[in-house]
Amino acid sequence: MGKNNSKRKNFKKQAKKNKRIEKQLQEQNRQQNLEVKILLLGTGDSGKSTIVKQMQILYKGGFPKNELLNYKNVIRSNIKYYIKTLIKSCNQLGLKISEKNSDLAEDFVRTVKKSSPDITEQVRESIIMLWRDSIIKEAYERRDEYQLPDASKYFLDRTNEICKEDYIPIPMDILNCRIATVGVKEIQFEVSKRLWRIVDVGGQRSERRKWIHQFDDVSILIFVVASSEYNQLLYEDERINRMQESLRVFKKTVNNEFFKKKDLVILLNKIDLFKEKIQKYPITKCFPEYKGDGSFEKTSEYLKNKFLSLTKKKGRQITPHYTCATDTDLTKKVIESVIYSIIDSKLDEYF
Repeated sequence: MGKNNSKRKNFKKQAKKNKRIEKQLQEQNRQQNLEVKILLLGTGDSGKSTIVKQMQILYKGGFPKNELLNYKNVIRSNIKYYIKTLIKSCNQLGLKISEKNSDLAEDFVRTVKKSSPDITEQVRESIIMLWRDSIIKEAYERRDEYQLPDASKYFLDRTNEICKEDYIPIPMDILNCRIATVGVKEIQFEVSKRLWRIVDVGGQRSERRKWIHQFDDVSILIFVVASSEYNQLLYEDERINRMQESLRVFKKTVNNEFFKKKDLVILLNKIDLFKEKIQKYPITKCFPEYKGDGSFEKTSEYLKNKFLSLTKKKGRQITPHYTCATDTDLTKKVIESVIYSIIDSKLDEYF
């Protein structure tokens, strides 16, 4: 009898312990599901980092002073780089800078250092004069034939403002400022009582080997595509079309063993530039098999379907969006659509 009572007590004690452990595990699981990790991937210059900057503006109150100073220095260095690139491209394209500016251009390339953020009054005047040159403008219009960042015109048009002693970058300056992501960048913010961790991994070829280290605990994958780059070549290898590279990386990544069950968002970014470009350069430059008309509606639909056709796993949720990462209102709508989609379809089941 005493033996049976002892067994009963031990059983009850173990049952209480099991219940306590189960409750702890449930709470741990609930806490884990209050934290959401989103992995942001894409090839170089697709606009991933711009989306992260938008999140900094939308959910973190903007940028601290030390970051503003860093962007100021980068922007000032960049406008010198843009003019130097345009001058050098004239030779490459067989264009001859106007006689009145030829000596100025030659002197600029020879003496002005891109690495320094300092801009003298003489350098400022040189940039403005060269940017007004009709041949330099023609070289800019042919920028798809060499490597020149999309935002170069935006900044060169703002040279006077950028060169002022008290210049502080405005949000649009920061959104347009290109700094290649090296390594892994992460931003965290709270929405709907959940902690959102957005992880941005460098998109250049040399950086992609680091992607695999970020695969753990990912709730959703966002793959960013620069839709306007269908007629441009890689920085790393000018034999390869950027869009074809993006398609190749997309197919390999989203069908990876780690990701094939994860929901996926495809951001067809730089859609504003795509809309402008498609009027001048047919999409057949990248997709010779395309048989539709050259309208924005048909070509953008074709591009979207091209990516959708590469996903192998059935049953996963795949959501494409057309976006422009420098447009804060549009980016907010897209990101919040992604956030609330995750809450509705993945997280609420735990509560």
